[in-house]
Amino acid sequence: MKYQSSKVFDGFSTVFRQWKADGTHCRFLHGYDIEVKIYFEGELDSRNWVWDFGGMKRAKGNIDGHNPKEWFDYMFDHTTVVAEDDPFLPQFKQMDEEGIIQLRIIPSVGAEQFAKYVFEKVNTFVQEETNNRVAVTRVDVAENHKNAASYIN
Repeated sequence: MKYQSSKVFDGFSTVFRQWKADGTHCRFLHGYDIEVKIYFEGELDSRNWVWDFGGMKRAKGNIDGHNPKEWFDYMFDHTTVVAEDDPFLPQFKQMDEEGIIQLRIIPSVGAEQFAKYVFEKVNTFVQEETNNRVAVTRVDVAENHKNAASYIN
């Protein structure tokens, strides 16, 4: 029998733009208070937990050189997240160098793509941290209380 649990990470002021969104306001820089909800599934450990909720701070492993809690802050808290193929990437890099923004570059942006990106990063970490006892099954990313997207394994 497998169990599920979930953890919410929130309070991230994140700016991004979807440069391919012609005809919509989403092509402009805009920001949201991003919330991420991660669903874990697996067998219980000796404490009867699927996942140690505080384990994101106490982890042995890391995500891109950061403990997982720090990684969320690094990626999404007061940052500008831009797609790697954004035609204005050189200008964003210049603003980052000048200290105007904290730039993060990922393959694609938007709630759906953020959910996929987080899923891939966190699932790898969780599986390594638990010796494959636990996996991430779903990641929800909410831009606000009206708009959210999910990536489901």
